[in-house]
Amino acid sequence: MPEVTSEILSIIHEYSKKPELFEPGETRFWDDVHISKSMLEAHLNPDHDMASRKAGTIDREIENLVSSGILKNGDRVLDLGCGPGLHASRLAERGVHITGIDISQRSLDYARQYASEKGLVINYRCLNFFDIDYSREFDAILQSYGELGTFSDSRRDELLSRLYEALIPGGLLIFDVTTRAIRKKDGTQSYWYMSDGGFWRPGKHLVLEQGFDYPENDVRFDQYIIIDDEGITLYRTWAHDYSPRSISQVLEKAGFSILHIWNDLTGTPYKEGGEWIAVVGKKQ
Repeated sequence: MPEVTSEILSIIHEYSKKPELFEPGETRFWDDVHISKSMLEAHLNPDHDMASRKAGTIDREIENLVSSGILKNGDRVLDLGCGPGLHASRLAERGVHITGIDISQRSLDYARQYASEKGLVINYRCLNFFDIDYSREFDAILQSYGELGTFSDSRRDELLSRLYEALIPGGLLIFDVTTRAIRKKDGTQSYWYMSDGGFWRPGKHLVLEQGFDYPENDVRFDQYIIIDDEGITLYRTWAHDYSPRSISQVLEKAGFSILHIWNDLTGTPYKEGGEWIAVVGKKQ
């Protein structure tokens, strides 16, 4: 039987300890050559909403934002975390002037090719959220699928400050975040599996997945310890859950007033117990 070295066990044991809030993994994965390919496939998969919401849901989100008058023909909109352009392309078809920002070059390459094939004019930029440098350039900013909740409080406030600066006076910030209801449904899970090739690696690898909860902070995270021929790698995904009250307080501190709170971006009227909250804030 092959020997499991004490070094491997020590590394796994250390990684398995509950970390400080928002302590990052050792490696980011958005621009990894293989994982970014897997992420793009997940974005485009019509059978699940692991990375992006299903096409029908996105259609209803766009319809709600346009039919309600929140987004209008001719508006200048920043799609923050645009991925392969699923929202951006639909908004461009409605006459909205779109700038899409994402950290994944692979997703942006797909988005640009799709826009070119459809004759859509969309400005895509490969950029970290915290490197945006706009000043009063957008009528609205859209951030779909909870990315605001992936940041610590200090980083979130820093990002909101940048978004505030990027909006014109009276500009709109449109986004969604998770609530604690999603944790009550999913719980925290820990399990492992062996793969001959999958999401994380193209060849044989072992995945040790763990979930941790910080209920006193309304924070949860999942981590993935990947073991392959190259060694051991740790990835983490954090999520800060919110309530209407807590997210309203965060936005008001950042200089936004609340125009709408729904259960989702399709405009479902807010009802307590939903797994998501969608918000439209207005720059004061």
